[in-house]
Amino acid sequence: MIVADTNLLFYLRVGGQHRDMAEAVFRRDPVWAMPVLWRSEFRNALVNLLRIRALALDEAIGFARDAETTMTGREYRVFSHQVLSLASRSGCSAYDCEFVVLAEELSVPLVTSDRGILRAFPQRALSPEAFLRD
Repeated sequence: MIVADTNLLFYLRVGGQHRDMAEAVFRRDPVWAMPVLWRSEFRNALVNLLRIRALALDEAIGFARDAETTMTGREYRVFSHQVLSLASRSGCSAYDCEFVVLAEELSVPLVTSDRGILRAFPQRALSPEAFLRD
């Protein structure tokens, strides 16, 4: 099991420049956990594509449904006091710290391309490339 960031799920289910990497991570470990926050982040990315007319609404709804199916049973709530404490110490956003807190709670790596998270949490966060090398 890993905690995957929302971008990784987005590339896996919607596509984009890092789709091959996301698929390779999923083949290596298909059990992805995420904080419930991922849904809002994923929807926001879809809305951005809708606004630039890169997706039709029915496509966006289909991608959302597919991602939700992928994550069924693998969504977790995290405690505010842990997120706020970690964010205040690290300088990372509360959004980012939700993923880090979950990875710490589950004692699994957080796979992300976010440079700030990778820099602030080298003991917990791995880039997709590093995850595939290990």
